[in-house]
Amino acid sequence: MSLDKNKTAGSADILTDEQAAKLLEPIDSHIGEIQKKIDALRADGEEKIVLLKNGIQLAKENKALSKGERDSIVSSSEAAIAEAKKVEAANKSEIDSLIKEAEGYLKQHYAPEYQEKVEKSCTAEKQVTLASYERRLSEIDKEHEDNLAKLNSSDANYKQELKDENYVFKNKKFDAKMSCDKQLQAAKDHKHEAFTHEYHLIDLLRRSRFTFGERQAQKWEAYRYSFNRKQFFLRNGLYIVILLVFIMLCILTPIIKHTSLLTVNNIMNIMQQAAPRMFFALGVAGLILLTGTDLSIGRIVGMNMVISTVVMHNGPNTGTVFGKIIDLSSMGAGTRAILALLICILFSVMFTSIAGFFTARFKIHPFVSTMSNMLIIFGLVTYGTKGVSFGAIDTSIPAAFIPQIGAFPTIILWALAAIMIVWFIWNKTRFGKYLYAVGGNPEAASVSGISVFKVTLRAFMIAGVLYAFGAWLECQRMVGSGSAAYGQGWDMDAIAACVVGGVSFTGGIGKISGVVVGVLIFTALTYSLTILGIDTNLQFVFEGIIIIAAVTLDSLKYVQKK
Repeated sequence: MSLDKNKTAGSADILTDEQAAKLLEPIDSHIGEIQKKIDALRADGEEKIVLLKNGIQLAKENKALSKGERDSIVSSSEAAIAEAKKVEAANKSEIDSLIKEAEGYLKQHYAPEYQEKVEKSCTAEKQVTLASYERRLSEIDKEHEDNLAKLNSSDANYKQELKDENYVFKNKKFDAKMSCDKQLQAAKDHKHEAFTHEYHLIDLLRRSRFTFGERQAQKWEAYRYSFNRKQFFLRNGLYIVILLVFIMLCILTPIIKHTSLLTVNNIMNIMQQAAPRMFFALGVAGLILLTGTDLSIGRIVGMNMVISTVVMHNGPNTGTVFGKIIDLSSMGAGTRAILALLICILFSVMFTSIAGFFTARFKIHPFVSTMSNMLIIFGLVTYGTKGVSFGAIDTSIPAAFIPQIGAFPTIILWALAAIMIVWFIWNKTRFGKYLYAVGGNPEAASVSGISVFKVTLRAFMIAGVLYAFGAWLECQRMVGSGSAAYGQGWDMDAIAACVVGGVSFTGGIGKISGVVVGVLIFTALTYSLTILGIDTNLQFVFEGIIIIAAVTLDSLKYVQKK
């Protein structure tokens, strides 16, 4: 260990490497003897089965063998496997008995005779190291003061000598800190190794068949060992602050508004409002993963709200579309709902594909291509509808597609389905792997044979489908009232939710779980501020602060990696 040669006062409990090895030797020796017996029993059973199965697989893949030769090898191997299984079954009880004996010995001897002593040694070593570090700092400070006192301010070289002395002083402190950190890390490593060694022995005995409790214990130890306070706050600092703000709002709301914030009704309302927004965030998350964005979400929402309201309205619409009054009430309610969804998908995918094409083909930044989309969509929809807000939709449609079952709004189930589908696309499909690859390094992805153009265009098209579904559900949630201005600012909400959820603008970094958390955070915060009576304009201030904080933390993480 790191303090083998220089034991100081209070270091009596510190073990040398030789002492630690001596404590472990009888345990390893005893378990090793049992392991030899187990290995011998497994040789003609379990081990042989594995080797024979590997041989069958190799034979099947060997193109040099004829069908007859391959069949002969497989047949003889399967016969040998059958015999080996008999041996395995015959030896099972004896192997189980030996494993039980070894585990009983470990339980009785490992912790008290080795692990606890090593942990005590590491704790003592840490204390001695910190004390030594403090003494060294004091010595360095005194040396620095003495050296400064020796300098003559009237000397022509005084400024340079002062600069040199300060430089040496900082280097000595830095070296002392590095030496201290190295010794602390060595103690931490030794403690971790003492923990993991027991599981290594169990792993050999049981062939990695750990119990649930053992797996959790190993995960917790791995987390503790790799925990870094600075990295933890970089990753979770913003969440902690938002959680504290939310707790404060929960305390203030009953005092100011005489009502509780954490009621079932409020939670269901937050989930209900978050459901359509989840679609928008999931859509733009794929674009941010490609180091892009989408400024047209809000206007696409407005366009789709108009389409949905016009199509799903029962009777002649209160406004006109390019001078025409549209009445589709002759169709059934369900047919109109599906028609509205299909038209929304058609127009959304068309516009996002245009932005995706220019981004992928001409390397135009998504900020520009989607901003152009935003202006075109808003102009067309406002001109076509004269800015009129259309009336309510047929109430039987939301009753059929997003019914309220007691206090539970089933619109949440649509959001859950979207989350699962997008998670599957990102994590279980070739396109998902390509998405991360292109986002992380488009040049390397292109060299690897990935079509950056196709991946980018498909990401925009998927976003269009999600926007359409989100707006269609929002129209049903609000029972209509579609207008070109509806959805203003929703692009910022969706982007902010992704950033807060850890989808990085640097590309190739992000998880669906983060997007979900981001949407819920923003929806809950907005809802809470509204209940508290905070002006809508001031809510934008909160949102802006959260966004800049999230992006700053993301940038800091990126700079550290670089």
